[in-house]
Amino acid sequence: MKLQFKGGCQEVGRSALLLDEKILIDYGMKPGESPLYPLNGMRPKTVLVSHGHLDHCGAVPNLMDLNPEIYMTPPTADFAEMLAKDTLKIAQANGVYAPYNSEDLHKFVQRTTKVDTGVEFTTQGYKVEFYDAGHIPGAASIRVESKSGESLFYTGDISTSNTRLVSGAGDFPTADTLVIESTYFGEEHPARKEVESAFMDSLRETLDIGGTVIIPAFAIGRTQEILMLLDAHGIHPYVDGMGSLAYKLMMHHPDYLRNPTHLEKAYKNASIVRGRKRDSIPLDHSVIITTAGMLNGGPVLHYINKLFNDPKSKIMLSGYQVEGTNGRMAAETGLIDNDGVIQHLRTKIEQYDFSAHCGDRELKGIVKEFCDMGTENVFVMHGDNTELFAEWITEEIGVEAHAPANGDEFIL
Repeated sequence: MKLQFKGGCQEVGRSALLLDEKILIDYGMKPGESPLYPLNGMRPKTVLVSHGHLDHCGAVPNLMDLNPEIYMTPPTADFAEMLAKDTLKIAQANGVYAPYNSEDLHKFVQRTTKVDTGVEFTTQGYKVEFYDAGHIPGAASIRVESKSGESLFYTGDISTSNTRLVSGAGDFPTADTLVIESTYFGEEHPARKEVESAFMDSLRETLDIGGTVIIPAFAIGRTQEILMLLDAHGIHPYVDGMGSLAYKLMMHHPDYLRNPTHLEKAYKNASIVRGRKRDSIPLDHSVIITTAGMLNGGPVLHYINKLFNDPKSKIMLSGYQVEGTNGRMAAETGLIDNDGVIQHLRTKIEQYDFSAHCGDRELKGIVKEFCDMGTENVFVMHGDNTELFAEWITEEIGVEAHAPANGDEFIL
């Protein structure tokens, strides 16, 4: 089996792994002022998509001139189409380069085959099966087996812990080779209940003094989880951005949700905001959940523009902030680029670990479990400390591990 790492190595974003020059696993983009895409030089016959986040699926429509077969779970297919339409809409509105056009987008949807987790299928002579990865609804780890019996397990973004929205991953299969994410290698996540308690205490403090809380949240996964948390505590927020559309898509696939009844209740008790209604929201004693989660565009900038000079109000970041994004700059410097204007935030900025990824202990546990079942090679990607993780695997477990760079090739 030949592995070519085309993106997502020693970094977070633009994941892409090519097997035997035929099977491409993920093809994403890295968000930022100038988006980055995987390396060129691929002509895959099949694309397998792990989940519906831009850094894993955002560039797939760019491959439509190759007429590839495309496979993903039903929720991922819906999310990927939603994100692709939004990416194209933003590019056209801003007069900037888009990696695909409307014809590519249509073809992308038409060529996608939806396959549930736990269902084995065949493509290009390879056996493939999606496994529940936790993370977000529909997220899948992917096992691929060649005609000669060589097997690979690609975790994608994975979480073994339950959240209000989804159940954690488990019941892993055997595989000769493991390709694992490492976003939080070396970091332990605090207990979810502790994070939720601190988050709610801080939110109520701001409301009590008459401030407004802005919660930037990823449209797929984080918006819905935060909304369920607030509803459980009797807080009924305003919800703006693509998170509402993502909710509607999720409700088409209740089997991929941990508690669809509570999610539906939480949305019914929230106020959905669109367009001109944004200006009618009272900017005191209010909670606003809105995209974009990393502050790179979206309605969140509208609200920040109104409140950036208000020390009573607060921005509560709920997710990882990739280097080079507005969110990372705001968290580290207190400054934000708001549509070309650099603003100094007098609003308080706090960041909470609502991660949908495994922490250090869980990552090590997954590697150990696979190696105990016979895995002989481990590749570490999607993180900033991949080399240290690979060293730990080699030294502590005794299995050969690699931290490839983008462009590296391996023949197993």
